[in-house]
Amino acid sequence: MKILVTGMSGTGKSSVLQELARRGHRTVDTDSDEWCEWVTDARGEPDWVWREDRIDELLAGHMDGTLFVAGCKSSQGRFSSQFDAVALLSAPAAVLLERMAARTNNPYGKSPQERALVLEHLATVEPLLRATATLEIDTTQPLSVVADRLEALAG
Repeated sequence: MKILVTGMSGTGKSSVLQELARRGHRTVDTDSDEWCEWVTDARGEPDWVWREDRIDELLAGHMDGTLFVAGCKSSQGRFSSQFDAVALLSAPAAVLLERMAARTNNPYGKSPQERALVLEHLATVEPLLRATATLEIDTTQPLSVVADRLEALAG
């Protein structure tokens, strides 16, 4: 089974993937140069998108157990038919901003510009993700509960 774990910055995608990996699942956090690249979008703006060849290879090559893939990229819709489920992680804006301010493993969300962009994406991108999600999980719950709910998707 292949499950996409998506959501805005600060929802806990990386944290829950670490917990799922600790539980023995195969996980891939796509927020790295290995899985993503900068391109220029149709409006001439920079966009951090999945490296399609690598994501195709990852998904086609997964044959056993459950694969949890985390990411929130404009290009992920191209791969939706290759996932068995899409889990949207969500939390209130104040929680996301607090988490980003406190985290030490990711610098994103520290500047006023990035924080404003997160709020904009919460209003414009999250509804699009919600419309295509199999399940939405409120990540104000304990991490173990979020991981349990994701494992339940796998059956």
